[in-house]
Amino acid sequence: MTGTQYIVVLVTVPNQEEARGLGRVLLEEKLAACVNIVPNVDSLFWWEGKIDRAGECLLILKTRYSVFQTLVAAIKARHSYSVPEIIALPIIAGQEDYLAWIDETVQS
Repeated sequence: MTGTQYIVVLVTVPNQEEARGLGRVLLEEKLAACVNIVPNVDSLFWWEGKIDRAGECLLILKTRYSVFQTLVAAIKARHSYSVPEIIALPIIAGQEDYLAWIDETVQS
């Protein structure tokens, strides 16, 4: 299986508590098949006209493109940042059983 129907979504949050809570909600709502939480991400970025720095956690979500807009709305409704990072990258190829599992797990 291949194609842009599958995506990886990157989301940063300020701490592990928010990461776990958001990840669990997205799984419960069947908006993601898997959520990896990468702790201790050191982020540098432009914010309000200057370079800023923050310690964050990175969520790596595996899902389908068809639920992306619903996923964005669910994240924005619960995220503590006024402008959360929500970036989707296409999965151009993947192991067939894994992609089938995404199809079975994520809401249609």
